[in-house]
Amino acid sequence: QVRLVESGGGLVQAGGSLRLSCTHSGTMSGSYALGWFRQTPGKEREFVAAVRYNGYTYYSDSVKGRFTISRDSAKTTVYLQMNSLKPEDPDVYFCAADRTMILSSIRNPQQYDYWGQGVQVTVSS
Repeated sequence: QVRLVESGGGLVQAGGSLRLSCTHSGTMSGSYALGWFRQTPGKEREFVAAVRYNGYTYYSDSVKGRFTISRDSAKTTVYLQMNSLKPEDPDVYFCAADRTMILSSIRNPQQYDYWGQGVQVTVSS
């Protein structure tokens, strides 16, 4: 079992920055991936960024150049540094994990088995 706990959300002005953290417990080995997704009420959950077991990172086009996903040296926490935030950036961010992710599915939320509770990010204009 993998447990994910997000933190770091809050209120920020447009153009500002926030860093989200996701601490995970449970064994992560093999071809695992950790991802960030986001959602606006009434809309589908969308891919933001992911990092694979080998350190390779992946981003959606909407955040590329603004957001950065990274991990700590102990590999127990994954971060999402968000810069140049926009009011249209969706407001609930979720951390997700999967132990046997294949590369072609890394952007598909349905392929992730474990999810955090979500953290609120509000960008004011």
